[in-house]
Amino acid sequence: REPDRVLATVLFTDIVRSTERAAEMGDRAWREVLERHDRLVGQALARHRGRAVKFTGDGVLATFDGPARAIRAAASIGEGAEGLGIQIRAGLHTGECEVMGDDVGGLAVHIGARVMSTATAGEVLVSSTVKDLVVGSGIEFEERGAHQLRGVPGEWWLFAARP
Repeated sequence: REPDRVLATVLFTDIVRSTERAAEMGDRAWREVLERHDRLVGQALARHRGRAVKFTGDGVLATFDGPARAIRAAASIGEGAEGLGIQIRAGLHTGECEVMGDDVGGLAVHIGARVMSTATAGEVLVSSTVKDLVVGSGIEFEERGAHQLRGVPGEWWLFAARP
């Protein structure tokens, strides 16, 4: 039987320089920051109707049924993170994902991860697919040029979102 495939916006976030920050702060203080970060992420996902697929230790993989909400959630997480003294980077892509129980997979998920790894500190980076889908939302974008995403065929135009 064919796996269940759904159209979704995937959001990956990552704490910038998390290993260095953990070393600077010490284990207990870092654990408290991570707990506050995870609460912040949970609140942003609830507010913007996202679903946490998995927490990655210093980030999250989440899915949304609307790309504009995903961008706003990412921006909200980024703003909240600064209040915790950390910076995150975020990457988003919209595409068909394979649903496997509570997990998601497929090339769209890999693309989202690669977009995130291209983002700089404090940046919400999106694929051109996401940018095109949110026309009329009031979200503004700054072009970040064409990129090769490791392991993904073709050239990908990426944009920094400014909700």
